Amino acid sequence: MNITLSADEELVKKAREYAARQGTSLNRMIREYMEQLASISAADEIAEEFAMLARQEGGASPDGFVFDREAAHKRKTIA
Repeated sequence: MNITLSADEELVKKAREYAARQGTSLNRMIREYMEQLASISAADEIAEEFAMLARQEGGASPDGFVFDREAAHKRKTIA
């Protein structure tokens, strides 16, 4: 998908020079920045869900739950 971006000519010139010094293009830098923003958003959503579940459960395991170290470390075998 293509997008159109409005920016000051001098700003674009300086940004392109910076990108060139980094061995990349301004287009690639903007695309990578957008990818970072998207992954931060996904991480925020995961953290929010974790916090909600923690609040709902009150930080406690279900009644009768017993931690089993052996089961936690048991490796699954691929059939």
